[in-house]
Amino acid sequence: VQLQASGGGMVQPGGSLKLSCVASGGTLNTYVVAWFRQAPGKEREFIATISSTGSHTDYQGAMKDRFTISRDNGRNTVYLHLNNLEPEDTAVYLCAAKGKMALKYDYWGLGTLVTVSS
Repeated sequence: VQLQASGGGMVQPGGSLKLSCVASGGTLNTYVVAWFRQAPGKEREFIATISSTGSHTDYQGAMKDRFTISRDNGRNTVYLHLNNLEPEDTAVYLCAAKGKMALKYDYWGLGTLVTVSS
C-alpha cells in the first residue's frame, strides 16, 4: 500500500489545519495508521495512532488536547486535525501504516509540511 499525506501549509498561531493520509494500491481498513512529525534538526516524533476500525486511538501526551486522529475507511483515508497551532508545531507531518499484528510501521508516505508563523 502506498500512502500520501496532504493538507499542510502555512498558518498563523492559533490556527487549524486538517491533514489527510490517502492510501492507494490497497485498502487501508486492515491497517493500523499513525501520524508522526519531524521538525528541522529534531528526531521524528510520534503523534497519534488509530486502530483499523477507528474504535481505538492513542496519543502522545498533551497532543491529545489539540490534535485529533480519525479515519474514513470508505475513502481509504486517515485524518489528523490540528487545532490551536503553535510555532513549535512547525514540522513535516508523516503518516505510516502497519498490519494489526506487526511490530513496526512498514509503510510510510511522503510528508506534508506544516509551518506555523505570524
